[in-house]
Amino acid sequence: MRYLIPTHKKLVYQSTFPMRWGDMDAMGHLNNAMYFRYFETVRIDWLHGIGARPDPKGEGFVIANAVCNFYKQLSFPCNIVAKLYVSDVARTTFETWITLALENEPDVIYAAGGSTTIWIDSIAKKAASLPEWMLKTLTSP
Repeated sequence: MRYLIPTHKKLVYQSTFPMRWGDMDAMGHLNNAMYFRYFETVRIDWLHGIGARPDPKGEGFVIANAVCNFYKQLSFPCNIVAKLYVSDVARTTFETWITLALENEPDVIYAAGGSTTIWIDSIAKKAASLPEWMLKTLTSP
């Protein structure tokens, strides 16, 4: 099943990083699990950058699902450009979407994925309304 990234989305973060030798699998390309690790790293870097650090004794984010479409193989050595987008902002959730491309081919998407991000009350262990400052971050132009 292929998941499509929506056309209506907001670019909120971009990062470039090198693929590491140890990220490859026996077939000589990026291990499938590493795509999710890259997605997680980019998402956490963005969240930390906007002041949304997880708080086990307060409120913060968790991921409800994660998907990835693999379009082309990434092979060592390369520099990867990751772009993170947000869409579908709701009361307690929003969607994050990440594309991976090569630095020397920024318009060619090698993989794309996403996740549903939920704001939670860690003590109550349930969804909570997104704070006003976060809503502004997600929806402002």
